[in-house]
Amino acid sequence: MLKQRLQQKLIQKLSPQQIQLIKLLEVPTIQLEQRIKKEIEENPVLEEGREEDEEGYEEQDQEDDYNASDDEFSLEDYLPDDEDTPSYRLNTTNYSTDDKKTEVPYSTGTSFHEHLEQQLGLRILTDHQKVLAEYLIGNIDEDGYLRREIDAIVNDIAFAQNIMTSDAELLEILDIIHDFDPPGVGARDLQESLSLQLEYKIKTSHHEVENLMFRLAHKIIKNHFGEFIKKHYEKIVQKLNLSDDDLRDAVEVILHLNPKPGSSYSNPLNKNSQHITPDFIIESIDGELILSLNSKNVPDLKVSKTYANMLESYQQNKAKNTREQKDAISFVKQKLDSAKWFIDAIKQRQNTLMHTMDAIIQYQQLYFNEGDETKLRPMILKDIAEKTNLDISTISRVVNSKYIQTHFGIFPLKYFFSEGMQTDSGEEVSTREIKKILQECIDGESKKRPLTDEKLAEILQEKGYQIARRTVAKYREQLNIPVARMRKEL
Repeated sequence: MLKQRLQQKLIQKLSPQQIQLIKLLEVPTIQLEQRIKKEIEENPVLEEGREEDEEGYEEQDQEDDYNASDDEFSLEDYLPDDEDTPSYRLNTTNYSTDDKKTEVPYSTGTSFHEHLEQQLGLRILTDHQKVLAEYLIGNIDEDGYLRREIDAIVNDIAFAQNIMTSDAELLEILDIIHDFDPPGVGARDLQESLSLQLEYKIKTSHHEVENLMFRLAHKIIKNHFGEFIKKHYEKIVQKLNLSDDDLRDAVEVILHLNPKPGSSYSNPLNKNSQHITPDFIIESIDGELILSLNSKNVPDLKVSKTYANMLESYQQNKAKNTREQKDAISFVKQKLDSAKWFIDAIKQRQNTLMHTMDAIIQYQQLYFNEGDETKLRPMILKDIAEKTNLDISTISRVVNSKYIQTHFGIFPLKYFFSEGMQTDSGEEVSTREIKKILQECIDGESKKRPLTDEKLAEILQEKGYQIARRTVAKYREQLNIPVARMRKEL
């Protein structure tokens, strides 16, 4: 039996302007210029330049500006042609550029994947093989690994490009890619990558003793990888009948290999590895901290006066407008509203960024004055949210992927956030300080008998930090430090 009931629900709907702002808050400065240019290309009503003072214009000047633009476009540009398809001219050139503006140069060059494709061009392949090779290269990640299963790629090629292939044929192509620079590229896992790098060293080394060492290292990786990563060196010594010196030399060779071969491609002009562009700049002038947004490449924006005047003119003659003209007027009005929303969202973005960064600086005043890491106070997103009266999600978006340039270096905003705890004396300290002590303890340990998490917890407790073993383990993992057994050396 069906029953009806009345229920009230409170649902928060975001306006287009709020959605614009949320998206723009996440965009770092280095990408903001491109985002603005994209908006200008898509909306001819939006222009680069400052909003002119309305009162400073004579009526005659406005009329002249309007008449002068008639040759460029008019409302008829937005009216449908003889067919049903509208012929909107969106790619106008009616916005000005500031020739005096200083541009921050962007890096250009060859990317990691383009580097692989260039090497592909040096191989004699059929058109079919070349397509397969390009598809495989496209599936290699930035670390240099092919992490997808070969049979899955076979199915993808058949579905996406209607090209039939097999596991065996793709593996033959993959063997060719395995011979590319950087060594180890195209591997399916770490073991295969290290093995490929050692094969390259064996092939290119002309020193007999060195070559023997490379071959031993290759044998360890190929046949005893499990024992190697678990540091069960005694088992490797027994199985291969090695001396401690030979094992030590082989392990040293392996440790100098690159676990992420894709990262070794460091072309200084690589467009995928641009230098960091700070979003904020803080300067210490006469002992006073001055904060500013880095807006060198972010143009000022305004609504096209010509389009606004054109719309106003046609709206004054509503009675005479045809149906097509009314549709075109509606379209232009939407573009005007969109341009105003975007300009306002950019302004709100800048204000929100400055408001948030100013609160961070106030909270970490001692650190920004001196640059001393030990002066960083425990600080979480909630602290800044309360200080700015903004949502935690907003603070998170502002902090994400943003950098600040200080007089002692460039730092990600996330660097200034950390949890806190109290010492025996009741003093609140940042977990960053605890991690620093933890790092110092591990750096100074004997690598033949590395400190366990239990021992590290005892050391910290002796220093007045009441911290549990599991918390030590968590901080150690955050520092990317392996467990004691994995830090052991011969």
